[in-house]
Amino acid sequence: MRLVVTFSLLLALSSQALASANLGERLYQKHCIACHGAGGKGGVGVPLALKSFQAQASDRFLKNTIKFGREGRVMPAFKSLDDDELNALVGYIRSFAEVEPPTYTQQAIKGNVKAGAELFAKNCASCHGAEGRGGKGTGVTFSRPRDLPIIAPALNNEGFLKSASDAMIQATLQQGREGTPMVSFLKQGMSNQDINDVVAYIRSYENDLQKNTISKDEPYYLEAESSMSIEETVESLKQAIIGKNYRLIRTQNFDQGLVKVEQEDAKKVVIYFCNFKLLNEALAVDPRVGLFLPCRLTVVEHQGKVKIMAINPLHLSRFFNNDELNSLCKGMRETYEVIMEEATL
Repeated sequence: MRLVVTFSLLLALSSQALASANLGERLYQKHCIACHGAGGKGGVGVPLALKSFQAQASDRFLKNTIKFGREGRVMPAFKSLDDDELNALVGYIRSFAEVEPPTYTQQAIKGNVKAGAELFAKNCASCHGAEGRGGKGTGVTFSRPRDLPIIAPALNNEGFLKSASDAMIQATLQQGREGTPMVSFLKQGMSNQDINDVVAYIRSYENDLQKNTISKDEPYYLEAESSMSIEETVESLKQAIIGKNYRLIRTQNFDQGLVKVEQEDAKKVVIYFCNFKLLNEALAVDPRVGLFLPCRLTVVEHQGKVKIMAINPLHLSRFFNNDELNSLCKGMRETYEVIMEEATL
């Protein structure tokens, strides 16, 4: 009888573990695989399968990273996932590397913030940025130059500071992270007290978190009215575009390819243009920007009025969670507005 009960319990636990693993895999495929790749090998998002990463990342760190994300750093927050889903997802991520997960104390590490700031500027800022806002670009593949195998994470970031304990930051500084540019600073000559000072400095970011958020009131599209005919407006736009060092790609009716040629509406025209230097810069910052490039303006004549319209790139940028992209899109919005203004004077 005892054997039957034991077997039944083992079977129930095995079924529960299998269900959790299946749930974790489904959640990973739904939310994570597009950026972090199959098997956690990385892409737009950082690789999760690195043994050195998994050996230093606690379950708490992974759960909080998924829950809070990294504001302004591509990784979104998945606040809708409940604890069971978070645990299942973390369990699936753990299957990428056969490594025993660490556990850390949540106790604060004491150090000299001023000394830590000096050490950070000397040893860390070249990768993590002078203000700890992280390396440039995203991920590990075509979205960035290949001088480094992985982008340095943002430390001056609410999501990171909510996820990483002082002890985890300390361990990373002490041990380094094999497979990344992160070296062991003990081996580089720092003392344990030096490392504690750097930890204290990084933790001090909580007192003055730097954010680059976009107003939720950003309009969906930009619009200007022209006093000229649609033909004159299109030609005026072309001149304004060329004047801003953009190259004209093509001009076509809005519905070209969707209807027969004789049915195309000549009162709705799209102008495509591009600055290839800006295009390459934008793709290096975040390859997803290709979804709304090249630049384009639409000219429409309706009820006797001619209007110029463009999707507001700064509004679109809100959905990509990338501060660098926000800055580029702010510049793109300003360029659109200047071109539209010059074309309608």
